[in-house]
Amino acid sequence: MFQPNPEDRLHLRLHRARSVILTSQELVEIRAAQRTFEGAYMRTALSQFSFALIILKIFTSEFYAIGALFAVYGTTVMLCSIYRRYQGNRQFFTTTDDDGELKNKFRTSGNSVLLLTSLSIGAYIGLLVLTLRLET
Repeated sequence: MFQPNPEDRLHLRLHRARSVILTSQELVEIRAAQRTFEGAYMRTALSQFSFALIILKIFTSEFYAIGALFAVYGTTVMLCSIYRRYQGNRQFFTTTDDDGELKNKFRTSGNSVLLLTSLSIGAYIGLLVLTLRLET
């Protein structure tokens, strides 16, 4: 019940994550990462939702499964974006281990890239299967 805030364990230049004042270079780096990664994921999710809506509105009922596939894919891309943001917030900070020592750990975004890659491959396979079913 009386657990410390998780951001109190993350530090940057000996300041807690909640109270740190970033330099202009650090702000530029964070903004660039947000524009590049978080914005790209959200734009992709919105485009998938738009494409699903177009398919569901314009085409006949045979294409509803494809529209639903794109809607589900857009949802999973949005969830991947949330996961990427969660990882990115911890990228610049150090953490305190059990012995009380500060550790710098650089984590790449490989987990979210692997997740999005597997989701995309699954969506493309599903699209291929649904397209082949339309011909029969």
